[in-house]
Amino acid sequence: MRKTIGVVSAALAAVAAVTYLRFIRPWQLRWGATNAEVERAMPGDDVVKFPTFNATRGVTIQARPEEIWPWLLQIGVTRAGWYSYDLLDNLGRPSAQRIIPEWQHVAVGDVIPMSPDGKQGLRVKDFEANQWMLWWDNKGDSTWYWGLSRLDESQTRLITRVRTRYHWLSPMILFDLLVEFTDIIMMRKCMLGIKRRAERANGQARQPSGATGHRQLRPDEPGIQDTQVEIRATP
Repeated sequence: MRKTIGVVSAALAAVAAVTYLRFIRPWQLRWGATNAEVERAMPGDDVVKFPTFNATRGVTIQARPEEIWPWLLQIGVTRAGWYSYDLLDNLGRPSAQRIIPEWQHVAVGDVIPMSPDGKQGLRVKDFEANQWMLWWDNKGDSTWYWGLSRLDESQTRLITRVRTRYHWLSPMILFDLLVEFTDIIMMRKCMLGIKRRAERANGQARQPSGATGHRQLRPDEPGIQDTQVEIRATP
């Protein structure tokens, strides 16, 4: 009986692993991103050259880059929060619903607080105001890129790229595996939280949109797919 249970458990584990690697991981590593965005070289790619985890995600926001940038500057525990699941990643404190003036300054070397005391986290490696910002672990094993790419006068693509190299024999592998399986949950919520705040602040959320920000067709637009140019991303 025990042998049977062991065989069944091993089979279920194998199925789960194959399902994750074949279907879930490819989807979560490029949620919302287009093929061009996934393939595009971005700041930080040269820092972690052979990442184990390489995730590029994207969302369209009905706002200009300079209207989204302030929401990125104030991210962090003990600051504006992560616009995500506050109970899990912001000590239960609600993430800010407004721009906070005292957190609108950034400099290379600044800590992006991720610990309860606000002293531990990734550091700002480089940035170009209203365009992109790169965080890193100060060692070269992990980077986190945020990019703003203008589509037109009222729409911007918010792109993130997280690159991490796992060290399988290090105690940090436990944290890395936590990121591997749960990062998409936090990042999706975070990016949609930024989208909602920026659009609401600028009064531009006029048209219904899908999870990654693409406008949904009206019932009276049967042939619009043949003529409309739009960003196409993975669901």
